[in-house]
Amino acid sequence: MPTNNDILTGRYQGTGRGFGFFIPDGASSRSEDCFIPPHRELGAWDGDHVEAALEPEGPALCVRGVPSGCAGPTQPGRRIAHITAILERGNPTVTGVIRKENRQIWLLPDNERLPGAIKLPGKTKVRDGERAAVRVSSYGTLSTPPLGTLDADFGPSGSRMAAVEAILYRQGVEREFPDEVTREAQAISQTVPAEAIERRLDLREELIITIDGAATKDIDDAISLKREGENWLLGVHIADVSHYVLPGSALDEEAFSRGTSVYFADQVVPMLPVALSNGICSLNPGVDRLALSCLMTLNKSGEVVSHSIAASVICSKERMTYEDCNLLLDSSREGDPLRASLAEKYAHILPMLRDMAELSRRLEKRRMDRGSLDLETQESYILCDSLGKPVDILPRSQGVSEKLIESFMLAANETVAHHLFDLHAPAVYRIHEKPSQDKLDTLRAMLSPLGLTVKDGSAHSLQKVLNAVKGKPEAPAVGMMVLRSMMKARYSTENLGHFGLAAPYYCHFTSPIRRYPDLMVHRCLHALLSHAGTKQLGRLRKSCESAAVQSSQREIAAQTAERDIDKLYFADYMQGHIGEVFSAAVSGATRFGLFAALGNGVEGFIPVETLPQDHYAYDEASLTLTGERTGRSFPFGMALEVICISADPGTGRIEFRLPDGQEAPFKPEEHSRSREKRPLPKTSKPPIHGKRPSNRRSMHVPKRGRKGKRR
Repeated sequence: MPTNNDILTGRYQGTGRGFGFFIPDGASSRSEDCFIPPHRELGAWDGDHVEAALEPEGPALCVRGVPSGCAGPTQPGRRIAHITAILERGNPTVTGVIRKENRQIWLLPDNERLPGAIKLPGKTKVRDGERAAVRVSSYGTLSTPPLGTLDADFGPSGSRMAAVEAILYRQGVEREFPDEVTREAQAISQTVPAEAIERRLDLREELIITIDGAATKDIDDAISLKREGENWLLGVHIADVSHYVLPGSALDEEAFSRGTSVYFADQVVPMLPVALSNGICSLNPGVDRLALSCLMTLNKSGEVVSHSIAASVICSKERMTYEDCNLLLDSSREGDPLRASLAEKYAHILPMLRDMAELSRRLEKRRMDRGSLDLETQESYILCDSLGKPVDILPRSQGVSEKLIESFMLAANETVAHHLFDLHAPAVYRIHEKPSQDKLDTLRAMLSPLGLTVKDGSAHSLQKVLNAVKGKPEAPAVGMMVLRSMMKARYSTENLGHFGLAAPYYCHFTSPIRRYPDLMVHRCLHALLSHAGTKQLGRLRKSCESAAVQSSQREIAAQTAERDIDKLYFADYMQGHIGEVFSAAVSGATRFGLFAALGNGVEGFIPVETLPQDHYAYDEASLTLTGERTGRSFPFGMALEVICISADPGTGRIEFRLPDGQEAPFKPEEHSRSREKRPLPKTSKPPIHGKRPSNRRSMHVPKRGRKGKRR
C-alpha cells in the first residue's frame, strides 16, 4: 500500500477517453506525471486540483480501452496513481452547445477533455444548437449526470461571433467594465493640471516621438535620442498610469483582476477603460502627458554606462507609424515619390530616426553576442473589412522601426530591473528559466530527422541550430520547435534572469496601459523617488507578490483566448478558399494524423486515413508519422502541398488533405462532422457519468489540433 510519502497534490488532466493523468504541483517535466487508469479518477474533471496516491512500484498495468502507445502505463518510468480527494473544482462554469432531445436539455462541453454532457433541469429558455455557458451545480455521480443552470447564451453554435464570446467567457475576459470603474475613469480630467506637473522633470521642449502601428490608440511608449560626443543619450518615456490608477481604487482592483489587455484580429479588450487607455494615459502628439522616463547614456558599442529614472512631463512632437518609418529608413527606396514626400514632412526628425536605427543595430548586435535567441517564429496579421470579416491573413514581419522600438524597450526594461535589484527595492521581474532536461531531450528527438543536433542547453547552442536553418523553408518550424522547448516566461518577485534574452536583470516597465506588472513596477519606482519608508515598502512588496501570481495566470488566459480566437478567424477566412492548393509544412503529428501550417500561420489537420494508403506508426518523441509498408515519413517541418477540404468558423477546425496521395475513399462529411451534430443516446435514461463504455460516441469526438512578442 502507498505510504504517506506517496500522497501528492496536483492537477488532474482528463482525456475524454476514460483515463487521465495527474500532474503533481511543482512538476518540472512530463516524466513526473502519473497515469490515472479508468474508474480511478473519483469523478475528477479535467483541471481539478486533486490529491492522489501513488500505486506501489511494479509491472506496468495493462488497461483495457487504453490505446497502445497513449503515453500511459506502457511508457517506461511512468508511475500509476489514483485520485483520493478532489480539493478544488476547476470548472465552475462550462461552455458548450445546447442539445434538446426527449424533452431534456443538455450542454455538450466545448472542452473535449470533460467527461460528458451536463443536464439543465427544469425549464430553460434556450434554443437547440445555441452556444451557451452553464454554471455547474452538481458534478454528478456514477449513476447521475452532472447538473447546471444557464449562465450565458452566445448565439448559434456555427457563428464565429458566438464562438468568440464563448472563448472570452471561458477565459474570464470581460468586455464591459463595472459601473463603479467606469465612473472613476470618467471622473478623471482629460488634461494634465498644472499641480500634477510640479516637481516633475519637464521634457516638453525635447524632441520626443512615438512609433506605433497605424491603428494603435493606446500609446504607452515614446522615445528620444541625442548624441553626446561618442555616446548616446537614449530616453524611453512611458505613460505614468500609476498617477491615475491608485492602489485600492475600483480602477486598480479591476486592472489587477484583468491583468492584461487582450488583442485579437481587429479588436481589443482593454485592461483599463478607454478614457484612460486611449485618453489621458495615451501619449498622443501635441498634448502634455505625465510619464516615467528612463534616461540612459550608452557608449558606442551600445552598453548602458549610466542612467537616471525620473517622473516627467512630456509632449510628443510626432506620432509616427511603423510603415512610414520603415519607408523613410529604407535606402533601397531612393527615388520613391512617397518616400520623398515623407522625408520632406519629417525633415526635422529624420536625422534622429537614422541615429535611432544605427543605435538599434548596435543594441541588437550586443544582445546576439551575449547569447540572446533570435527566433524566427511565424506571426500573422488578420486583416478585416469594415464589418469585421477577415479578408486576408498576412505574415507579420519586423522592419527597421519595429526592431528599433523593440531594442529600445528591451534596453529600458533591463536598466529598470537592474536599478530596482541594486537598490533591493520591491519589484515584479519578468523571468525566463533555462530549458529543463526533459524539454531538451524532446527537442533533440524532434530535430534529429532534420539532421540538426543540440550540443547542450545553452542559449549559444540553441542559436547555432537557428543559424543553421536561417533563410531556409524549415526555419519557422525549427524556430517553433526551439520555442516549445523553452520554459514559459512568467512574473516573479525573485530575480532569476531571462534565458531567452540572455539578460541577468529583466522586468516589464514599458506597457502599463495594457499590463498590470508594468503598473506595479512604476509604483515601485515612485516609492524610491519619494523615499518611501520601510512600512510602505513592505506593503508594496506584498502587493508585488500578489501581482506576480495573478498576472502570470491572466497572461496565460489572455494568450489562450487570443490563440483560440485567431483560429476562428483563420477558419472563417479559409471558408472562402475550399478546394484551393497551398504550400505548407508539417507543424505537428498525432497517431490520428498530421497538422500542417501555411506560410501565413493558418494551421489545419490531415487525418491519418487520408494519407497515402499504409499503416502509419507514430513516434511521440520526434512527432513523426511513418508508413510501415512504404517507409514514407512525415517529420516535423517537412514541406507539403495541401488542399483545404473544410473550415468551420464556429469551432476553428480546418481540414487539409494531400492532393496526390488519396488512395482510400474520402468522405468529407465524416471528417467535418462537428461534435454538436452527433446524436444523444436514444434513451430516457441520463448519460452515465464516470463510467466510460466504448460505445459512448455521442459524448465524444476526435481530438482537435492546436500573436507582438511577449518577452
